[in-house]
Amino acid sequence: MGIFQGNFNPDSTFTSDIGSITRLATSAPFRSYLTEEIFQNSAFVTSGILRPDAVLNNVTGVRVEVPFFAPLNYIEERVDSSDSWGLNQSGYYTSQKTKADTQYATITTRGAMFSADDLSRYETGEDALSNIRAQLARDMARKMDQKLISQLHGLVGQAASPLFDTNRCDVSIAGAVAGIQLENTLNPQTVTGAKYLLGERAQTLTTIAVHPDVAAYLEAAGMLSFTNATNPANAANVGWSGGGIGVSATDVRVFAGLRVVVDEQLPVVDNGAGNARQYSCYLFADGVVRTGSQFPLLIETERNIASLQNAFAVTYSNIMHVMGTTWEANFDGPTNQQLRDPANWGLAYTEPRLIPVVELVVNTDMPCL
Repeated sequence: MGIFQGNFNPDSTFTSDIGSITRLATSAPFRSYLTEEIFQNSAFVTSGILRPDAVLNNVTGVRVEVPFFAPLNYIEERVDSSDSWGLNQSGYYTSQKTKADTQYATITTRGAMFSADDLSRYETGEDALSNIRAQLARDMARKMDQKLISQLHGLVGQAASPLFDTNRCDVSIAGAVAGIQLENTLNPQTVTGAKYLLGERAQTLTTIAVHPDVAAYLEAAGMLSFTNATNPANAANVGWSGGGIGVSATDVRVFAGLRVVVDEQLPVVDNGAGNARQYSCYLFADGVVRTGSQFPLLIETERNIASLQNAFAVTYSNIMHVMGTTWEANFDGPTNQQLRDPANWGLAYTEPRLIPVVELVVNTDMPCL
């Protein structure tokens, strides 16, 4: 415990009245509950887009090298009974090999500190552990999603992005709302076309992330189906509906065979009053984004008796890596703005279609939105 001759935050609302803040915040159960709930609160995790990878945990340095084998594409040799067959024209096989390369993932370390004085009364009567944990988990999950969306925008969303020319389909208009046609919206035709930018690997795409405005359009069109299944393998536990009015079970949402993730932080281009907004939707394969942490979630507390305050800090590291891409900047620990900069990204795979991420830009025309 130390003494700081000052006030951490005059406007603090975090109270020391939540019984024994030091024991709560630094306890092992608190850390484990918080880590678990962060992942449970992120739809990108629960949908399978983000997949924890043990290779990315407990690493050293400021970036991670991720070696990989390139897809096999061997040369067939013609064989006959002469002494001149084969690539070497000498009657025997020429040994071939698979190619290996590497890709780099940058590590980010971020955190925040909170403080409150003894006179604050934040206690609501709820369990203190749950109260603190729930608030942190929701906001940390939201910020984790912000980071991923920033990274996607840098990889595919801009003219200089390494995947812009191959993994992006823009069917939207920037003009008047009155000009929006069916072909400008998210519909079976546009989403199928976007999927097949990957060619024969189109079927690897299993999930689509959309803005709430786009989800509203789909619901209005009756294009979402829902299930409240606890065990999808048992047909008796599955309850389907056609979407729209009367739907109450929204645990799993499906459109055009794709699981739907709804996130308000996805990019939207606002073209001004009376003009159509342009919404970025992202299609993913399961586990295309690998994630890990350099060190476990770090939670620390301190008491400052000079200002009658408790301080509470949370620090965490995170690695998010889209397989097949590579961090090319000469620095690490980027901000979200730097993640959005396409100049910091490159491709490790020579064939972009091997990277199962596709951006589809659409319009939507919904009353009140």
